[in-house]
Amino acid sequence: MVTTARTVVAGLCALTIAGSFAASASAQTAEVKEKPPMYTYEASWVMPRATWPDVEKNSTVNQKTLEHAMASGGLIGYGNDSTVIHTGEGATHDNWFSGMSAASVLNALDEIYKAGSSTSAVLTAATKHWDNLYVSRYYNWRAGSWKGAYTRWSAYTLKADAPSDAMEVLAKSFTVPLMEKLLADGAIVEYEIDVEAVHTASPAEFYVIVVTPTAEGLDKVNAALSDAVRKAPLVSPALDASVDFTKHRDGLVRSMVTYK
Repeated sequence: MVTTARTVVAGLCALTIAGSFAASASAQTAEVKEKPPMYTYEASWVMPRATWPDVEKNSTVNQKTLEHAMASGGLIGYGNDSTVIHTGEGATHDNWFSGMSAASVLNALDEIYKAGSSTSAVLTAATKHWDNLYVSRYYNWRAGSWKGAYTRWSAYTLKADAPSDAMEVLAKSFTVPLMEKLLADGAIVEYEIDVEAVHTASPAEFYVIVVTPTAEGLDKVNAALSDAVRKAPLVSPALDASVDFTKHRDGLVRSMVTYK
């Protein structure tokens, strides 16, 4: 899922928003419904290269706290990431955890603060740090733990005159059915479509996130998306009318993840 990702997802958006395969979309929309909101807290860090080995060693410092929160029913997943494709301004590392309420993730964050791990010597070396709180109503995962997985995220911004339900239609008519198939096939272990619960960026932004257990999983996802686009007509004008691709960004990170 590299150079063709923009074209592939562009095809998905165009197909869905334009209704170029309206018959199949209407059938799939009836099957896909919004789920209860899943919240994800993510802490991102820009760490000097010399500290990267120490960051990796420090990556499990909150594991006991998060495992306890998951065992008690507060959380449904947690993990940490190290960036594979670096940018001048982007994070080098992050850690995150998800729950079925805002309280569940904020209570877990409070426990981490009380333990003092958020002010460890390793993290105080960060040159930049920021947090985000996301919410998703389209998601699924496989229970288990994976080390060395890959997470691919893509950020999109709808234009001001885009249909108010453009993201929802995209999710219901195409993205979720396709991701569910990839999940069943084992090509991915988790997917979600997020918006910010606390807006630190544009409210028009949404994020498509896919976790694959291996690097080969990225190729499987990309092939499945390309195949799906080939089987349906592409309506580029509809995409251009709804999505501002000058603001589109992708990211690729190496992940250690656990899901309940």
